[in-house]
Amino acid sequence: MWRSVLAFSVLGLIGAGLTGCGRSPFESREAWRDQTEQACNAKRLVETTEFVTPVKEINGPGVCGMLQPYRITRLGRGSVVLKQRMTLACPALAEAEAWLADTIQPAANLYFGQPVAEINAGSYACRGRNNQAGAKLSEHSFGNAVDIMSFKLADGYVITVKGGWRGTEAEQGFLREVFIGACARFSTVLAPGSNVFHYDHIHVDLARHDPRGLKRICQPLLKFTPQLGADGVPRPISRPRPVERQPAPPQAPVDIEEDDPYGVTPMSSNRNPARTSPQVARAPSPGLSSAAPSARAPSAYASTPVARPVPRPQSSRLASAPTYAEPAPGFSEEPLSLAAPGLSDPIY
Repeated sequence: MWRSVLAFSVLGLIGAGLTGCGRSPFESREAWRDQTEQACNAKRLVETTEFVTPVKEINGPGVCGMLQPYRITRLGRGSVVLKQRMTLACPALAEAEAWLADTIQPAANLYFGQPVAEINAGSYACRGRNNQAGAKLSEHSFGNAVDIMSFKLADGYVITVKGGWRGTEAEQGFLREVFIGACARFSTVLAPGSNVFHYDHIHVDLARHDPRGLKRICQPLLKFTPQLGADGVPRPISRPRPVERQPAPPQAPVDIEEDDPYGVTPMSSNRNPARTSPQVARAPSPGLSSAAPSARAPSAYASTPVARPVPRPQSSRLASAPTYAEPAPGFSEEPLSLAAPGLSDPIY
């Protein structure tokens, strides 16, 4: 009798632990995830090289993982170094490569006269959104999302999303071109001004916001006229873009999360102790190299600060670029709280 009671108690504790992490032992991965991954691999949309290698299936914990992960150290057939190795499933990797070829590199050449040589990005991490136990799993949990924190050009010039979004004219233009190009390929794109959690990176993923996967979330709304293709010369597209997606209604779930590539999750021993007071970050003012040290908020992606070079002279073609009205209303001059949403707020 006591053996039965002991076994039942152990199973109960395991189930409670998995539930606390947002994963149930009886939960199964959504069918569309494996289907799209299998279709992508069947079409050979990812080219394996010494920099893009298939690795063993990731199956768990819970429903986290992917059928055929790829370990990536460089993109663009080896032309772009990744500051940290990424792990992605076929669909997200294929779209990321196309995004790099169709938008990122053309925009870098247009605004800076040289290509991107290195990208600081985050990828796979099995965790709940906003790092909350019990929250819906992030798309990062399926290798279906990428976060971009910064770009380094061939001459060493670094464009951070945090500083460049309100930085020089060329930095603003480049990052907005990158953002708009992402919206043409991914179903979720969140940049500074979309919410307080994305003040320092651009998040892209291929989540399904409706059964057919045609709804998209692309935030914030920008008052910006793209310069790529403005000369009337069509840009070559590396691979066909997905079917045209419709904007998701306001009540659609938005991927509000603090991204966590270094394993600082609720299940990790690296997690920082609870903060005694909310930390605050302010958007950099135009013309300033960075915010005051006391106004900076730590990020999971924080790295050694890089001094921003002196702004480069811009060509006459960019002299008439439109003004930028971001962040969205309510974000402009107000401090952005980095504290987790209140208990009365929905957590996605």
